[in-house]
Amino acid sequence: MTTLTLLPAGKTFEVASGISLLKAMLDAGVQLATKCGGNASCGACHVFIQEGRKTVSRTTPAENAKLDTLVGVGSKSRLACQVVLGTEPVTVELPGALSGY
Repeated sequence: MTTLTLLPAGKTFEVASGISLLKAMLDAGVQLATKCGGNASCGACHVFIQEGRKTVSRTTPAENAKLDTLVGVGSKSRLACQVVLGTEPVTVELPGALSGY
Protein backbone atom coordinates (compact mmCIF):
# COMPACT_ATOMS: atom_id res chain seq x y z
CA MET A 1 0.00 0.00 0.00
CA THR A 2 0.97 3.60 -0.50
CA THR A 3 -0.57 7.03 -0.05
CA LEU A 4 -1.92 9.07 -2.96
CA THR A 5 -2.63 12.78 -2.45
CA LEU A 6 -4.61 14.67 -5.08
CA LEU A 7 -4.17 18.42 -5.47
CA PRO A 8 -5.58 21.01 -5.40
CA ALA A 9 -8.30 19.30 -3.32
CA GLY A 10 -5.74 17.92 -0.88
CA LYS A 11 -7.59 14.61 -0.57
CA THR A 12 -5.49 11.63 0.46
CA PHE A 13 -6.20 7.96 -0.22
CA GLU A 14 -4.57 4.65 0.65
CA VAL A 15 -4.03 2.77 -2.62
CA ALA A 16 -2.38 -0.48 -3.64
CA SER A 17 1.23 -0.45 -4.79
CA GLY A 18 1.96 -1.94 -8.20
CA ILE A 19 -1.16 -0.63 -9.93
CA SER A 20 -1.43 2.20 -12.42
CA LEU A 21 -2.00 5.71 -11.16
CA LEU A 22 -5.04 5.84 -13.44
CA LYS A 23 -6.64 2.82 -11.74
CA ALA A 24 -5.84 4.23 -8.30
CA MET A 25 -7.44 7.56 -9.22
CA LEU A 26 -10.53 5.92 -10.71
CA ASP A 27 -10.88 3.74 -7.60
CA ALA A 28 -10.66 6.94 -5.50
CA GLY A 29 -13.59 8.48 -7.40
CA VAL A 30 -11.75 10.79 -9.79
CA GLN A 31 -13.74 11.14 -13.01
CA LEU A 32 -11.21 10.71 -15.80
CA ALA A 33 -12.48 10.22 -19.32
CA THR A 34 -9.91 8.08 -21.07
CA LYS A 35 -10.51 7.24 -24.69
CA CYS A 36 -7.61 4.87 -25.32
CA GLY A 37 -8.04 2.34 -22.52
CA GLY A 38 -4.67 3.15 -20.95
CA ASN A 39 -2.53 2.84 -24.08
CA ALA A 40 -0.86 6.28 -23.88
CA SER A 41 -2.54 7.42 -27.07
CA CYS A 42 -5.22 9.94 -26.03
CA GLY A 43 -3.53 12.09 -23.35
CA ALA A 44 -6.76 12.55 -21.37
CA CYS A 45 -5.11 11.34 -18.16
CA HIS A 46 -2.31 13.94 -18.16
CA VAL A 47 -1.32 14.86 -14.58
CA PHE A 48 1.58 16.52 -12.78
CA ILE A 49 3.44 14.39 -10.23
CA GLN A 50 4.53 16.91 -7.61
CA GLU A 51 6.09 14.50 -5.12
CA GLY A 52 7.19 10.89 -5.33
CA ARG A 53 8.41 10.94 -8.94
CA LYS A 54 11.43 8.79 -8.12
CA THR A 55 9.28 6.03 -6.64
CA VAL A 56 7.02 5.48 -9.68
CA SER A 57 7.79 3.73 -12.95
CA ARG A 58 9.93 5.45 -15.57
CA THR A 59 8.50 7.23 -18.58
CA THR A 60 8.15 4.97 -21.62
CA PRO A 61 8.88 6.01 -25.22
CA ALA A 62 5.15 5.82 -26.03
CA GLU A 63 4.34 8.10 -23.10
CA ASN A 64 7.03 10.59 -24.10
CA ALA A 65 5.72 10.63 -27.67
CA LYS A 66 2.18 11.43 -26.50
CA LEU A 67 3.33 14.07 -23.98
CA ASP A 68 5.20 15.82 -26.81
CA THR A 69 1.86 16.41 -28.55
CA LEU A 70 0.00 17.90 -25.56
CA VAL A 71 -0.34 21.55 -24.58
CA GLY A 72 0.62 22.56 -21.03
CA VAL A 73 3.16 19.80 -20.44
CA GLY A 74 5.99 20.40 -17.99
CA SER A 75 8.85 18.54 -16.36
CA LYS A 76 6.47 16.91 -13.85
CA SER A 77 3.97 15.76 -16.50
CA ARG A 78 2.98 12.12 -16.78
CA LEU A 79 0.13 10.09 -18.21
CA ALA A 80 -1.64 8.44 -15.27
CA CYS A 81 -2.27 5.32 -17.36
CA GLN A 82 1.48 4.73 -17.72
CA VAL A 83 2.56 5.40 -14.13
CA VAL A 84 2.89 2.33 -11.92
CA LEU A 85 2.84 3.22 -8.24
CA GLY A 86 5.61 2.13 -5.92
CA THR A 87 5.59 1.96 -2.14
CA GLU A 88 6.36 5.60 -1.37
CA PRO A 89 3.70 8.34 -1.11
CA VAL A 90 2.83 10.21 -4.32
CA THR A 91 1.29 13.67 -4.70
CA VAL A 92 -0.47 14.39 -7.98
CA GLU A 93 -1.82 17.71 -9.24
CA LEU A 94 -4.82 17.46 -11.52
CA PRO A 95 -4.78 20.03 -14.31
CA GLY A 96 -7.54 22.52 -15.07
CA ALA A 97 -10.91 20.90 -15.60
CA LEU A 98 -9.99 17.82 -13.53
CA SER A 99 -8.96 19.80 -10.47
CA GLY A 100 -12.43 19.75 -8.94
CA TYR A 101 -13.20 16.13 -9.86
